[in-house]
Amino acid sequence: MATTIAISEKPQVKPSAVLHRDLHTKPEDVVSASGLYLTLSSGRKVLDASGGAAVSCIGHGDLRVQEAIAKQIKRLDYCHSLFFSCPPLEDLTRLLVDSTNGLMSRAYIVNSGSEAMEAAIKLARQYFLELSPPQPQRMRFIARQESYHGNTIGALGISGHKARRAVYEPMLSLNVSHVSPCNPYRGLKEGETIKNYIVRLANELDEEFQRVDSDTVCAFVAEPVVGAALGCVPAVSGYLKAMKAVCDNHGALLILDEVMCGMGRSGTMHAWQQEGVVPDIQTMGKCLGGGYVPVAGMLIGHRVIDVLESGTGAFMHGQTYQGHAMVCAGALEVQRIIESENLLENVRIQGKHLESRLRKLLTSHENVGDIRGRGLFWGIEFVKNKATKEPFETSRGIALAVHNQSLQQDPGIMIYPGTGSVDGKRGDHIIIAPPFNIKAEDIDVIVDAVKSAIDTVFGNVNATNGDANGTMSNSSTEKPLGNLEGMPNGQQSLMMD
Repeated sequence: MATTIAISEKPQVKPSAVLHRDLHTKPEDVVSASGLYLTLSSGRKVLDASGGAAVSCIGHGDLRVQEAIAKQIKRLDYCHSLFFSCPPLEDLTRLLVDSTNGLMSRAYIVNSGSEAMEAAIKLARQYFLELSPPQPQRMRFIARQESYHGNTIGALGISGHKARRAVYEPMLSLNVSHVSPCNPYRGLKEGETIKNYIVRLANELDEEFQRVDSDTVCAFVAEPVVGAALGCVPAVSGYLKAMKAVCDNHGALLILDEVMCGMGRSGTMHAWQQEGVVPDIQTMGKCLGGGYVPVAGMLIGHRVIDVLESGTGAFMHGQTYQGHAMVCAGALEVQRIIESENLLENVRIQGKHLESRLRKLLTSHENVGDIRGRGLFWGIEFVKNKATKEPFETSRGIALAVHNQSLQQDPGIMIYPGTGSVDGKRGDHIIIAPPFNIKAEDIDVIVDAVKSAIDTVFGNVNATNGDANGTMSNSSTEKPLGNLEGMPNGQQSLMMD
């Protein structure tokens, strides 16, 4: 009788059920994280030098935050904000309002920066409906070119980033217009002083108010330090005060988007505290919860709250998970750790060290056009020609190439790549945003690794396509150095959070 031998078959691996950002490639799993490091499924460790999207502000795996979340979930998982409040929500909002020294009045907690911006623009509209007498004709917003304020339809409509808007342009609000950003590397004219630059930008904003009829505008929206869209570009000193004066002159509100640059990332709890200006509405996000919980929010000034309190006494907006007990408990513990360990002081100290190391090692690099930032929030913009500031072709995928090289080398580090820093489509930059408790020796490792990645990428580029000055040829043989698989070249900006 013939003997049948069973042949074991390897189990088939099912394709991912996740709608990943790239449907053609499944990203490698992160299986654990601790301190500065992410551990991948391959066993490799990667130093998280950007906190993801400038999110992780006290490092990964902090047991105190884990315990605070676990205790809260055992005590209370969820209650509906229409009918109830809860202690962690009350405590977190009190901490946030107190952090402004009483300059802001109330706080509103949601789960993402996009949601926070949606709430901000709706609140700005409602403010004018409840004024006495009401101003229902105010329904417009003015923001800035090359800006990014969120991915939902309303927030994206406020944004001026062309590549992000492109697919959804026909759906976006027509009641938004955009003025020039405050970006001296790209916008300051030859021989122009910073003072005159500010005057020119203020005049441009004033003219835009007049062009669209100033009594139709609800608010001007801006980031004090532009994050993903431009790569850590701080407003020059005096700029925000000038913009606030224009808004006040036309009776409009000032909304400052601090989702990426705020909550300590720039060296003070709120970036506007370094500017001598107080917003009417402020959004906040990433470093509010440090990645431990999905949380964002809004701080509202007295001008707005006073009108609502004397009017309907209600905000005509709400979300199922706003002010979620577990989320607030996690964010509250993150903020308590930042305060108890005096981490904002470390942000300022180590931020100066990070700036110094970046400038020392990279300022002279032929393809590094600009190094800018504040606190522990720094960007590097790459150029094809340093003298003319000409950017690389979007098809080259330069920023992503530097990111990929940073991950692949030893030590592997995570940085945040972006595009569109020239005009919303062209321009490459990376962001470095380590946690607030980082040490000087870790910053040295990060900067050395970034320099190594940049040297490797541009060594290959200039050896094959350019001359000693980094001037690239336009040869059709040039190939993308970095690109999202399955995504058209030049759309790497869609990585932005």
